[in-house]
Amino acid sequence: MMSNIMAVNVILFVTVVSVVISTYYGVEGRFVVEKESISVLSPYQLRSLKHDASIGNFGVPDYGGSMVGSVVYPQKGSNGCNSFDGEKPFKSTSSRPVILLLDRGECYFALKAWNGQQAGAAAVLVADDREEPLITMDSPQESTDANGYIDKIGIPSALIEKSFGDTLKAALQKGKEDVVIRLDWRESMPHPDQRVEYEFWTNSNDECGIRCDEQMKFVKDFKGHAQILEKGGYTMFTPHYITWYCPKPFILSDQCKSQCINNGRYCAPDPENDFGKGYQGRDVVIENLRQLCVHRVANESHRSWVWWDYVTDFHIRCSMKQMRYSKECAEAVMESLDLPIDKIMICMGDPEADVENEVLKIEQDRQVGQGSRGDITILPTLVINDVQYRGKLERTAILKAICAGFLETADPPICLSGALETNECLERNGGCWSDSASNITACKDTFRGRICECPVANGVQYRGDGYKSCEAFGPGRCAISNGGCWSETKYGRTFSACSDSDLSGCRCPDGFRGDGHKCEDIDECKEDLVCRCDGCSCKNSWGGYECKCKGDKLYIKEHNTCIARNASKFGWFLTLLVLGTIVAAATAGYIFYKYRLRTYMDSEIMAIMSQYMPLDSQHQNQVTQHESEHLQQNV
Repeated sequence: MMSNIMAVNVILFVTVVSVVISTYYGVEGRFVVEKESISVLSPYQLRSLKHDASIGNFGVPDYGGSMVGSVVYPQKGSNGCNSFDGEKPFKSTSSRPVILLLDRGECYFALKAWNGQQAGAAAVLVADDREEPLITMDSPQESTDANGYIDKIGIPSALIEKSFGDTLKAALQKGKEDVVIRLDWRESMPHPDQRVEYEFWTNSNDECGIRCDEQMKFVKDFKGHAQILEKGGYTMFTPHYITWYCPKPFILSDQCKSQCINNGRYCAPDPENDFGKGYQGRDVVIENLRQLCVHRVANESHRSWVWWDYVTDFHIRCSMKQMRYSKECAEAVMESLDLPIDKIMICMGDPEADVENEVLKIEQDRQVGQGSRGDITILPTLVINDVQYRGKLERTAILKAICAGFLETADPPICLSGALETNECLERNGGCWSDSASNITACKDTFRGRICECPVANGVQYRGDGYKSCEAFGPGRCAISNGGCWSETKYGRTFSACSDSDLSGCRCPDGFRGDGHKCEDIDECKEDLVCRCDGCSCKNSWGGYECKCKGDKLYIKEHNTCIARNASKFGWFLTLLVLGTIVAAATAGYIFYKYRLRTYMDSEIMAIMSQYMPLDSQHQNQVTQHESEHLQQNV
């Protein structure tokens, strides 16, 4: 009995290790440390370049955000392995949150973060105790978490280099002023464009303990958010499943046959870790393959979000714990979701064939790290924009991380809810330009914070720095707040410094003087600019003037002169005479044109008829001659 158990353990050990050392034909495994940045704000002499810190794989990192707080280093229990005395013992001398600095060693990283959170810390930094490259602080195995504190950690934590930790401790020891730092996650998540691409590495097995329970709870809780994002075209989601392979020397063993398909190429550990009872690893691999094909087939019909419905329903209806984990149950779920079972079966292929499976081969290739993403070696793993997510697998935390992956101003509405972020535009308009008259602002709220950017309003583009000035530009600009130019109505008349013929700028209209934003009436009469003709009298008006001539004369504004009214009448007479002459000439021309056109048409008709008249005449002569000969014969 003991030898059988040892053989099983050897097989499992070799199988698991094989994915690390040779998943991709001998390529070595690669683990990427995801980082945030830390800046020292006080004391002044410590201000320098940003320091890197590795994000802990537990708690809730504030992806897309930042935190400014005062550093506190405990006098006793600096390793944070035990609860700190008192209720919320760590307080800063200001209103800033406390960032607790602890030493590495003697207990799990996650326990340090938990004790720090219980003591009132808003974040925990762990200073390394050796000079080495940064590593990722991971959570311990579930067997060590007897009190379930790991899932209760709700603050961010990070590991910093020993040298940086020593610098912070030295500054705190001087005690002259607060040590204030900024934790910054704004660039921890790439945000290149308007769509976020993310993938979830999971497993259909529901008998693997806390890890399996955690991932299934996440799928159920996050399904609504995921489907809203997917249906709106905001995200592209892809599920993935880890598989191992059986080493060649063991392919014909009972263990490999029961845990693998396609002649040992794709394997999964036994769900109950007991080869003698319950389900086998091959059952898990086949269901993993089915779920991959559900997503692939659904995606082809533009219903990729149905994967979330299938996985959720399968877990409820086809649980291993209820002994319903089967092909028949899976097909019942597919049928209820209107999924084409025949297409999914074709996608899955033959698990008994000694050939590569296209779908699972892609999965094994994808497990190997590419670009900025490391190898996938543990479950569950979430990858967003090709960067592995660090932290608790919880609905709101994951949604915030996904929202941090959108380009600024491209955030979907779900990312701008009050539960996820604070609308900075609501307070003092975010410090951006605004036009209260037309209710237009340059402040745009995004998940990462507000930006000041001149807007487009009612089809009109505004230009400027977005902070102090935005100016309407282009056609139609005068329709919105008069283009930002001066305008005034008085005595029933309205004047404006905005002209639709100008794409930008403001110009005071005739009769006014100013910069276009403020215009004042010009007193043309007082400044002797008009009515300078002999005998003229000038009276100023708002936006203009009135000029009168002496006697019976008429003022001509264009020439700033006066002329006799008789002369004016004679001028009108000459004008009418000229117009009459032009009309008469036009009429005569029209009549002549009509006559010429008719004459031309008659001549054309005659020419056409003349071509047929000779034929008729010749025919008539032949008839007459024939009749004459006939009469002569009769005589």
